[in-house]
Amino acid sequence: MKHILFRLTLLSALFMLTFSNSAFSQTANFRGFVYDKETAEPIIFSNLIFKGTTYGASTDLNGFFSITKIPAGTYNLIVSYVGYDTIINPVTIKDGEIITKKFYLQKKAFTLETFNISAEKQEARTEVQVSVNKITPKEMSQVPSIGGEPDLAQYLQVLPGVIFTGDQGGQLYIRGGSPIQNKVLLDGMIIYNPFHSIGLFSVFDNDIIRSADVYTGGFGAEYSGRISSIMDITTREGNKKRYSGKISSSPFTSKLMIEGPLKKATEGGGGNSSFVISGKTSYLQESSKIFYTYIDTAGLPYNFNDIYGKVSMNADNGSKLNIFGFNFSDNVRYKNVADIDWKSTGFGSNFVLVPGGSTALIDGAFSYSSYDITLQEANLKPRTSSINGFNMGLNFTYFMGQDEVKYGLEVLGFRTNFDFFNSVGRNISQVENTTELGGYIKYKKIIKTKLIIEPSLRLHYYSSLSEFSPEPRLGMKFNMRDNFRLKFAGGLYSQNLISATSDRDVVNLFYGFLSGPDNLQSTFDGKDVTSKLQKARHAIFGFEYDLPNHMSLNVEGYIKQFNQLTNINRDKLYDDIPENNAQPDYLKKDYIIENGVAKGIDVVWKYDNKKVYLWAVYSLGFVDRFDGRRDYVPHFDRRHNVNLVGNYTFGKRLDWEVSARWNLGSGFPFTQTQGFYEFLPFTQGINQNYTTANGNLGIIYGDLNGGQLPWYHRLDISIKKSWAISKNSILEANGSIINAYNRQNIFYFDRVTYKRVDQLPALPSVGVSMTF
Repeated sequence: MKHILFRLTLLSALFMLTFSNSAFSQTANFRGFVYDKETAEPIIFSNLIFKGTTYGASTDLNGFFSITKIPAGTYNLIVSYVGYDTIINPVTIKDGEIITKKFYLQKKAFTLETFNISAEKQEARTEVQVSVNKITPKEMSQVPSIGGEPDLAQYLQVLPGVIFTGDQGGQLYIRGGSPIQNKVLLDGMIIYNPFHSIGLFSVFDNDIIRSADVYTGGFGAEYSGRISSIMDITTREGNKKRYSGKISSSPFTSKLMIEGPLKKATEGGGGNSSFVISGKTSYLQESSKIFYTYIDTAGLPYNFNDIYGKVSMNADNGSKLNIFGFNFSDNVRYKNVADIDWKSTGFGSNFVLVPGGSTALIDGAFSYSSYDITLQEANLKPRTSSINGFNMGLNFTYFMGQDEVKYGLEVLGFRTNFDFFNSVGRNISQVENTTELGGYIKYKKIIKTKLIIEPSLRLHYYSSLSEFSPEPRLGMKFNMRDNFRLKFAGGLYSQNLISATSDRDVVNLFYGFLSGPDNLQSTFDGKDVTSKLQKARHAIFGFEYDLPNHMSLNVEGYIKQFNQLTNINRDKLYDDIPENNAQPDYLKKDYIIENGVAKGIDVVWKYDNKKVYLWAVYSLGFVDRFDGRRDYVPHFDRRHNVNLVGNYTFGKRLDWEVSARWNLGSGFPFTQTQGFYEFLPFTQGINQNYTTANGNLGIIYGDLNGGQLPWYHRLDISIKKSWAISKNSILEANGSIINAYNRQNIFYFDRVTYKRVDQLPALPSVGVSMTF
């Protein structure tokens, strides 16, 4: 491990020396930040270009831009973003200079019906962007606001390749990957469970999200530790000019968000600091007894509380430090079925450094987070799981004209503690400490504005397993025409974490974690098992087509080869002790090896013009697994999935907004019941008197996932009206309805009582919010 660390450090130093020489070339470098004039919040994806040239850039998540290799001369710099006044600023550049500037854009007094410069289209031509959905709060607000507030969980459900298993206890399955294979980052901090048990809400407050990048496959080497997808969420820094906030309430939840300056920002220069704090709570278990008595007089059994806070400190040159923390909790009381309680906490910091004499941008993060969950099922012993750990990283980015080099180091460690009893009373438990070390390098090369190549390499070392994983990855895009682009991405991926649930469970209410287990079978499919990691290979092909009349089409075909998966052993009958050496591994080991493949195609059509936004997604997917003895399809294998979203803004002041979302999905597979019998557990061994003992109800199952549930479909609708109370105060009233035509979608089937349990029925809601 020490040798690997030394080599990665040496590699980092070599690149720093090599690329810092670009600062002394005979061309200049122009960089800086773009901010909102009213709040001093960074404006992401704004455009900057020197008029009459091809020299330009877009701002990143920090509002940072860098235009390099500019010939000496005097130019007019155009700074623009949709909904803001354009700035034209004269700039004189000399050879070898590194110029750093800050720009403040003023919001328009009125919104133009059309605009000529599109940062989104410009980015599509200069970035690979395969299997990535870049989400902003504005886009999230275009999906029906269930419970009165837009929520990331509701928006994720309409993305291509994303399967959501239900309104209650639902989880996201992204292009054939299970939830444990999806990594969620909040300001660089790992979030182990981003969704509440009622599947309409995430732990994140939409009003403090700056952006969310969701990679459904083929992601670059800067991301690690998961083999299916990445969700990278960034929060805002808080208003640096004045105190402001938002308060809202509905029958589902209430929320309060407050932000403001600790030291005010001024355009004349100097540092500044700010804070933002957000809290939300659900009281659905109590309010549903009043508003939704037709469901259950005992109320809907969901309650949660979320709080997040952040302090930001900014230097005059744009360097900054953020310190943040959170506490999320959730509890559910399914009557006569199960009680679930989980809690997630964390704190951390991240920073951005803008060195004065170098073209590099340096950023890094350190954080600690934990997650604890307990599930108590009727007549069964409780399941418990906890994970806590840290992650820290350091990244260097160099800009060379349109090209870019990025590399970095990452260290993380965590502790898992898991205790579980299966249906025959066999205990599976594990306590494990894990440390990982990784390094990566990524290079983006644009060739004659037509071809974009983005190779990257990650070297990752799992110290607790003594395993080294080299992971090459590649992204490419070819601009065949100005409005038509071909693209590809792929690579190798690995992870150590495994799920504390089986992928064969139909309803996963318990969401726990384990690291690479010791009690694992030694052979699989006739071959020796030499690794404890889960591994996958991705390959994604597709195209983007900018259609006339403000329409676009995006098509991607993908294949994810899961060449090694680890699953909890639901078939364990014997303890793994010397007396049972003659028994096969699949009957005595705690965990089993599987492999599988996920493949499919996603089609996205979008129309975005003036007051109308339309979004249509069709996903066709196939997921297959092999456990060494049998082939099967997991319970989330949904063949067909359709999402239609519509949003219309109207009124004299554009103060009315109506939106709708309709989802259609083919039925999930499930294992059918063939019969029942009396099951004798023989708790007293061979001395058990089977003629007088009372047995339990045993179930005879059919072929694994050999049946299919009915098709799922649901319509959600919301309408909003806003009133401008003052310059900075807006009152908004909203109404919404979940499952508008009261479709009875199945949740699960109770085999013992032979009773069907459905998802949520029609749930109307009204709410009010005040921004100040």
